[in-house]
Amino acid sequence: MSERMKIYCTNIEQYIDIKGGETLLDISKNLNLGFEPICARVNNRTENLNFPVFGPKQVEYLPKESSSGERTYIRSLCMVLYRAVSKLHPDTRLIMSMSISAGYYCRLVKDGKDLEITEELVDNLRKEMSHLIEADLPFQYKVRLTKDAIEIFKKQGLIDKVKLLETTRQLYTIYYKLDGICDSYYGTLAPSTGCLKIFSLSLYKTGFLLCGFDKKNPNVPPQVVTQDKMYQALRNYIEFNNIVGVRNVGELNQAVLADQSSRLINVAEALHNKYLARISDEITRRYHRGGARIVLIAGPSSSGKTTTTMRLAIQLLTNLLRPQMISLDNYFVDRHHTPRDESGDYDYESLYALDLEQFNKDLNEVLAGKEVALPSYNFQTGAREYKGNTIKLEEGSILLIEGIHGLNPELTAHIEEKMKFRLYVSALTSLSIDDHNWVPTSDNRLLRRIIRDYKYRGSSAESTIARWPSVRRGEEKWIFPYQENADATFNSSLLFELGVMKDYADEILRQVPRDVPEYGEASRLRTFLSYFLPIGEKDIPSTSLLREFLGGSSFHY
Repeated sequence: MSERMKIYCTNIEQYIDIKGGETLLDISKNLNLGFEPICARVNNRTENLNFPVFGPKQVEYLPKESSSGERTYIRSLCMVLYRAVSKLHPDTRLIMSMSISAGYYCRLVKDGKDLEITEELVDNLRKEMSHLIEADLPFQYKVRLTKDAIEIFKKQGLIDKVKLLETTRQLYTIYYKLDGICDSYYGTLAPSTGCLKIFSLSLYKTGFLLCGFDKKNPNVPPQVVTQDKMYQALRNYIEFNNIVGVRNVGELNQAVLADQSSRLINVAEALHNKYLARISDEITRRYHRGGARIVLIAGPSSSGKTTTTMRLAIQLLTNLLRPQMISLDNYFVDRHHTPRDESGDYDYESLYALDLEQFNKDLNEVLAGKEVALPSYNFQTGAREYKGNTIKLEEGSILLIEGIHGLNPELTAHIEEKMKFRLYVSALTSLSIDDHNWVPTSDNRLLRRIIRDYKYRGSSAESTIARWPSVRRGEEKWIFPYQENADATFNSSLLFELGVMKDYADEILRQVPRDVPEYGEASRLRTFLSYFLPIGEKDIPSTSLLREFLGGSSFHY
């Protein structure tokens, strides 16, 4: 009698006998996991629970609260929403254009015009989604020749997906079928709609907002957060994308094939210059009215704060102001006073890793016209030092202070409000993969960081990916709650950048070993990048924000 196959389940740290051919969902029903899985990591790569197992594997079942589980949950909700829209509003295009306000902003378009969204319309969609979830319908996993998938999507009017598939030229395409309709997503879906009991749908601006579960309390949807400034910044870029005719990856790829890359680069760079000039003009206007002596520039990791600060300084010079800079890093407390995070490591992202009292004292004295000795922080000894560096504001001088805490009122609590101008910088990606798949801002920033850490800090993609969850937790705690405090928001994303970063990032990501947990995230990012046609960097100017990550910048960092 032949020996049965075995898989190793990391959740229970045991080998499990299987016949071969069982799905991950079938296998999980005989395990005491203590939670309801929504997807699983198979040999460190995320798979849906309908994945059949035909040989020895290492399997880790994931709950919806995990990062992969949350993405699976949201994708699945999107397909349920699409099914509800296709039933209640046939011949209407559902566009999920951005992540904002703890949810996902959606619009309905018919005959090229936005449909008026009413409370009744949203309520009917919500009820239909609830019916689909109560019915516990399966998400059927399909793999077909791409030419056949293209015909399916043409019949459903999903022309955005057709453009993408026609330009990526892959032989086979993965898609899902739910209650008679088909859709594609760049990642796993839940086994069935019954897994998606927690969600909300509500009016938001001129569209509506789809929310999953609250990360802090997974049994309820999150509370919608007002983000008017972020919304407007994203809307401005979406309108820009409409004007240049590049709203999704399929259209970007078409532009590349038509040899329009240099035009896109020039136009996107010009837009950055235009917005920075506007911000500079507003700062200058406030300066001449007796305010805006300090510009606080904040944003999450790899948002391009440093280049934005340097380019803003140039714009201010053209307005006849004299920018001077202070680094927040030099105000770190001595290492033995640094707060620690939940892992016991030094938490340099905490506001209280800074000497707030000394920082505010120095700023007030600088604003009073005094010459002030500036500290330097020695990262090797973990101590603050004074090396004779001083600062004194002359006529027409303005301070630029870059750091993640710039929008936090507590950072400059002792500085008069009218003296401050707060600028928030983030890569608010306005490009969609297609109508039902957006490009996450955090993925854009992570790819930037992977390239920068590899090129300039000698860090592997594995180590950058391993640190990323901690970075994100710090952002959620110390940055994102204050982003609406900004006087201006600068979107540092560039329409062409993912095409340029594709080959850089893919080469680095391929070096992540298969036997480490970070392999799953590296694999996901490589799949994501596979949708983009490569764009050369020769036309990217030396002053481009993207040069901060790729190299070749005329700025000194």
